[in-house]
Amino acid sequence: MPIPLRALVFVLSWALGVSAQAALRLELQAEGLTAAQRQASQALLDEALAALPPSLVTRLDRRVTVSWRDDLPANAFGRTLRPGALALNAAQLPALADGSAAHRATGRPHGTLRRELLATVLHELTHLYDRARLWDTDQRRLLVRCHDRAASSGLVGLPAACRGQTERRFSLSDDPRLLDLAGWPQAVGRRGAREAGNGQVARSPDPYELSSPKEFVAVNMEYFLLDPTYACRRPALHRYFRERFGWAPPAATCKGGLAYLNAGRDFGRTPLGRLDPARVYQVDYLFAEANDSWASRWGHAMLRLVVCAPGRPRGPDCRLDLDEHLVLSYRAFVGDVQLSSWDGLTGAYPSRLFVLPLHQVIDEYTKVELRSLASVPLTLDRPALERLVERAAEMHWSYDGNYWFLSNNCAVETLKLLRSGTTDPRLDDLDSIMPNGLLEVLEARGLADPAPLADPQEALRLGYRFDSFRDRYQAMFAVLRQRLDVPQTRVEDWLTLPARERRPWFENADLRASAALLLLEQAAQRQQLLLAQDDLKRNYLSSRERADDTRFAKAGGTLEQILATSGFLSRPAELLDGGYGLPQASEWQRLEAESHQRQQRLQLLSDDLDGELRHLLEPARLAELDAVEANLKQIGTRLRTLHDAAGGLRLP
Repeated sequence: MPIPLRALVFVLSWALGVSAQAALRLELQAEGLTAAQRQASQALLDEALAALPPSLVTRLDRRVTVSWRDDLPANAFGRTLRPGALALNAAQLPALADGSAAHRATGRPHGTLRRELLATVLHELTHLYDRARLWDTDQRRLLVRCHDRAASSGLVGLPAACRGQTERRFSLSDDPRLLDLAGWPQAVGRRGAREAGNGQVARSPDPYELSSPKEFVAVNMEYFLLDPTYACRRPALHRYFRERFGWAPPAATCKGGLAYLNAGRDFGRTPLGRLDPARVYQVDYLFAEANDSWASRWGHAMLRLVVCAPGRPRGPDCRLDLDEHLVLSYRAFVGDVQLSSWDGLTGAYPSRLFVLPLHQVIDEYTKVELRSLASVPLTLDRPALERLVERAAEMHWSYDGNYWFLSNNCAVETLKLLRSGTTDPRLDDLDSIMPNGLLEVLEARGLADPAPLADPQEALRLGYRFDSFRDRYQAMFAVLRQRLDVPQTRVEDWLTLPARERRPWFENADLRASAALLLLEQAAQRQQLLLAQDDLKRNYLSSRERADDTRFAKAGGTLEQILATSGFLSRPAELLDGGYGLPQASEWQRLEAESHQRQQRLQLLSDDLDGELRHLLEPARLAELDAVEANLKQIGTRLRTLHDAAGGLRLP
């Protein structure tokens, strides 16, 4: 039987009416308010409703009464009383009504009293939305599927997409993606369970956000809705909210690239730099191979940013721009000369993201620690790569966690950065506490491509591998044995000879042997410097335990100042007061001046320390260093003489 036209019109009208009314309504409780108070209050609520994402207003279909109350704590601007009621502090009503709230400073994050009241309304409405479990259709299907899988096979059998989904109770604040960005990442080895603490403590708009994920969501919604620079200061979170709501308020144009501080050892160089993600051609997993040290027996995990030189089109040739490449390295910040294994095991050291020049990292591992480096390209698409670079900059400015050698080390920190930066689902259920193990799993899942390292010589030539200088030293020593017939059979035996015993061999060396001698003598110099460093450290620590030993008083004080002053290179947020997230153009001038001033201070302290330490060396060690220096000069002179005799080109 056909539906009567009148009934059809009624059904259609009812549907349209429901659709029109299915939205959030804010109802002011106006009893006892003056006309001016009612008008100002209603204007505040209207502005709040207009600021909210349209989809939030539509989904949060309820009437919320708003009243002014005088029984709230003095420091509380408002709070939610129940799912349908919101209270504001009546102490702020007179200023709102007479208009003075618009310019009255509060000393709180949003500046003026009216802005704080507006943020409070948005904050509390976000809590209502969060508690309402307003998931979209796809999310609900995922939750049902994950609940069914958990009920049938337990947590062990859950697919990666179900990690963190089986106990969801909130619209946003327990979303695994939100938790990754907010600073509550997955705890290693606990099948998606989250870490209890939040290490993203620096450059926060409001410390209250760190109290819980629920407050984090509410606080950040304030800034997402009210601060046009939020998209530039916290780009990953801005993207998250924009995608969840399918909408974003007008945002400022982000200018100037991503600021970072180069933590290189060259204190004469300005540490402040700008990084444009568009100039990053590739990101590699940079793996330092293991050695016998207890802290390095599984290697070290880092990320290498293959940055193109200015003006060079993005492409494979950028891998040759080594001076532009940067290394992201999570390390324990050790504010003392002595590394404590106990402190490393108990999380006493801060964990920070250092940004280092590639050439320094290469020297540090291949020349000093005699460890090879493997640079394995990650298989990231362009958007994921740029998100990762952007996220790394955010962590550089905000993160100050705790370094645990077993459970929150370089591999774990690097994995968390990859997971939060790329949003690649292949990382969701990946766990590894070892740098070498993480590399193996990344390769097995197709996230890292080992093919460029298949041919060792080609990998060396193209910069995918940097071999330990021990191999080079051994090769040069083989030249000495062939050309000079030295009696030693191992390069280590040659390097441990006193410098004066190596010197007689220089006179009979030809051009090739002299070149080999130069490289080996440089190795001997590095070895002596390391021994001198150990001597000084041992004597310094010993002197600290004896009140009558004042030899190291001045040098020790200088060293402590260097350690204290250099902390800003790994925690750049120290340079700025106020503001939050990534520094913006308005903060650049102060950032530049402050970083330059501190770097100059480090340069002066370093020069002072160099002068003081030479006088503190044991006479025998100082004599050996001087002898090695004399050897280097003698070999250099002989090389030039042989080069000229062979008709070599002499540059002016």
